[in-house]
Amino acid sequence: MHRYTFSGSGFPVLLLLATLLPVIQGCATAVVAGAGAGAVITNDKRSFGSIIDDENIEIKMRRFVDQQKVLRETAHLSFTSVNGVLLISGEIGNEQDRNLILSHARQTSGVKRTVNQMEIAPVASVSSRTRDAWITSVVKTRLASDKRVDSTRIKVVTESGSVFLMGLVSQQEGADAAEAARVVNGAKRIVKLFEYLD
Repeated sequence: MHRYTFSGSGFPVLLLLATLLPVIQGCATAVVAGAGAGAVITNDKRSFGSIIDDENIEIKMRRFVDQQKVLRETAHLSFTSVNGVLLISGEIGNEQDRNLILSHARQTSGVKRTVNQMEIAPVASVSSRTRDAWITSVVKTRLASDKRVDSTRIKVVTESGSVFLMGLVSQQEGADAAEAARVVNGAKRIVKLFEYLD
């Protein structure tokens, strides 16, 4: 995506925008996504540095798995980091591989604590993953419509019907979020992995 800086006002700027329109149209999606991300970052209780650290942790863990041929073939893992608390969920082939992932996670810069939710099992079917994605979207929708909680501060991860809630919230807000998620059809259990502010 190209970044342009404009100065002045009036017709010359409009003319310049019209000239550049074909070039910047490809950036429209990124701009919209950036605007949404900005709203989330504004409400997030993590520092900007912590948000970047969490993103880097997730990228490093995904890259590590991608570099291991055996893991690429026998594992389906998700990595979600909030304020240095790393949730590792999904399926993995055996205990040795699970220990390898945990060992690498604990050595990864920025990780304060790991939450191991890896199941030694065959990789989940597409229908199972689709169902988990649906549960996640329904939980997010319920949280967004619940005035007791700020849904932009809560991450939702679903694995095999287990719903994990993460974020920096008050204890009451955490309880309210769990209550809202608990009634979602298909949610087998709600796991609160919140960091409480009070």
